[in-house]
Amino acid sequence: MRAARAIVRDLEGQSFTLRREQKESYHAWGMFASPLLTALLAATERVAGAAGVSRKAARKRILPILQQTLANYSRLGAPDSFSGPIARGDAATVEKHLKVLQGIPDVRQVYIALARTALCDLPAKNRAALEKILRTK
Repeated sequence: MRAARAIVRDLEGQSFTLRREQKESYHAWGMFASPLLTALLAATERVAGAAGVSRKAARKRILPILQQTLANYSRLGAPDSFSGPIARGDAATVEKHLKVLQGIPDVRQVYIALARTALCDLPAKNRAALEKILRTK
C-alpha cells in the first residue's frame, strides 16, 4: 500500500482507501462515469440520425452542450445544473419525445429510465403528470 501511494503521489494523483464491501459499488460508479456515458452518447447519435443529422455532425454539434453541462455539474452539482423539459415539468414535450423515439425502442427505454431517475433524484415540476406519462409508455 505504501509503495502504491508513493507511485500515485509521484504521478500527482490522489490515493484513497476502499473497504472490500465498497469495491463493486465503486466499480459500478466508474462504469456510469465512462463506458455507460459513452453508450449514452452513442444513443444521442442515433437520435440525431432520426433527426437527419449524421453521427459526425451530431458529435460536433453536441460537444459545446456537453462541455457546458459538465462545467455546470462541476460548479453547481446535479440538482442546480439540471434543465430541460423534465425540470420545467413540460409533460407534453416528454410525451412528444417518447412518440418520436418509438422508432428506436432501445434508446426510448434509456430515455424512460433516465427520466424516471431524474424524477427520483433531481428537481422537477409537474411530477405527477410526468410520472404518469413515463409509467404508461
